[in-house]
Order: sequence, then C-alpha cells, then structure tokens
Amino acid sequence: MPETATAPAPVPTTDPRVVRAIDLAWREAELLDRKDYETWIGLFTDDGRYVIPIDPDTDDFAGTLNLVYDDARMRRMRVTRMTEGYAIAAVDAARTVRTVSRFVPESVTDDEVVLRSAQVLIASKRGRHDIWAADLVHHIRLSPSGDRIVLKVIRLVDSEEAVPAAGFLL
Repeated sequence: MPETATAPAPVPTTDPRVVRAIDLAWREAELLDRKDYETWIGLFTDDGRYVIPIDPDTDDFAGTLNLVYDDARMRRMRVTRMTEGYAIAAVDAARTVRTVSRFVPESVTDDEVVLRSAQVLIASKRGRHDIWAADLVHHIRLSPSGDRIVLKVIRLVDSEEAVPAAGFLL
C-alpha cells in the first residue's frame, strides 16, 4: 500500500505564540474602538501593511485595486485626517464596537504567526446602526521587544458591492 502524506497537526490556539498573536489582535480591536489611533499606529512594523482588498480572492495586493493599501506613510496620513482639523471623517465619525473571534492559526514559527479570524463591527452614526463583517488575516512578528503587525488584511464580506464611507478604521 502506498504511503500517503499526512498534513501537519494544527497548532492549537493555546500555543503561547498564538496566544500572543490573539492578544495583539484583541488589543488592536480595542484601540480602534476607542479611536486611539496614535497607539494603533505603533502596533505595526515600519514595513507593515494595512489592506482592504476589493477582490475577495486576491493575494496580489500591490497589483490589484484595493479599498485601502496603506504603508506606514499612508497609515499616518489616514490617522491625521481622522484626528486633526475639520475633516468629515473626524467630525462625523461613527462609534464602533467590534468583536474579533474564530481564531485559526495558519502558520506558526518562533518569529511570526499568521492568524485568521472573523470580525463583526457595529457602527453607530446619526441614530443608525450598520454592520460590517470581515475575515481578517494578521501576520504578526513576534519579538522580545514587542510583537508587531506586519500585515493586516480585512476581507469585507461585501467588498465587491458599493461600500459606504466608514469614518472609522476597520
């Protein structure tokens, strides 16, 4: 009988490296709901990316159209627009509460964890509540000096439809 290759056993969410990654994803969600964008910026590596693709299946973010494709400079500009002066994104920003759950470690090394999860966000603005649902992928670099996000991909479940202006970060 021929030998068949077996898939490696999945890494449990109780693995200490995965726990660190989940803690960072939860911290990020809490900072975004509090609109603590300055602290949020510090969660990313200098070369980190924040991406909201339109195509739900693409991994070629640089070569396809995205709702958001931010490097450090663009994240800083986005936060500035949301926090300084008179900008509709800042003045009329929605209040948000998000839940991030369904964590699945995709790959785990001593240096990096790739973590998939689901996010449901409720945004309240002008007496109206909107629901934003997305699959998330966080690439998190583990370091004794502090874990950081290398890549965050937010795949909105309705990304191919008309998406309203948010006035908050996903």
